[in-house]
Amino acid sequence: MDDASQGQDGQGGTRWLDGHQLSAWKAFSGMLLKLPAALDSQLTQDAGLNQFEYVVLAALSESENRTRRMSTLAILANGSLSRLSHVVKRLEKRGYLRREPCAADGRYTNAVLTDAGWDKVVATAPGHVEAVRSLVVDALEPEQLDQLRDISHRLLHALDPDLGCPSGGTPATPARGPEDTGPRTGPAAPH
Repeated sequence: MDDASQGQDGQGGTRWLDGHQLSAWKAFSGMLLKLPAALDSQLTQDAGLNQFEYVVLAALSESENRTRRMSTLAILANGSLSRLSHVVKRLEKRGYLRREPCAADGRYTNAVLTDAGWDKVVATAPGHVEAVRSLVVDALEPEQLDQLRDISHRLLHALDPDLGCPSGGTPATPARGPEDTGPRTGPAAPH
């Protein structure tokens, strides 16, 4: 096999993508740009929230007592603590959540979803679910949806091995108890 067929440039070991790999990458990178923009647009237009703000509110809505430590919320929202702090400040000004010291350990700060925040999630979830359904779920056959989940978990694990879910599970979706009857923003109605 020559260097080109192995994806090597012969000068420094760059592993270039072959035609098949490049085609898959271009399709995937196009989706990475367009899907978040479409979801963000729907949320902004319908609810006055961006995707990150909605994920923060949804994660709190799924939490026991609608409360999470800020550090945990940053992980669930897939953002830095600094970014989360800025977003929480904006959401706090809008009355959707409040910050308070963690009762179990005063070194931490909790974010608490207010009743107005809960109402916002309840009002926002149906439109967001419809967008997710029309842009992703309904565009795929059931077996493709399974493949998408598995591929996503594998890529998430490659990006962050600490997630611990290379195949299966939902690392960023908190568990829900049987008594939880709030808006479904997890697996049935994704963030």
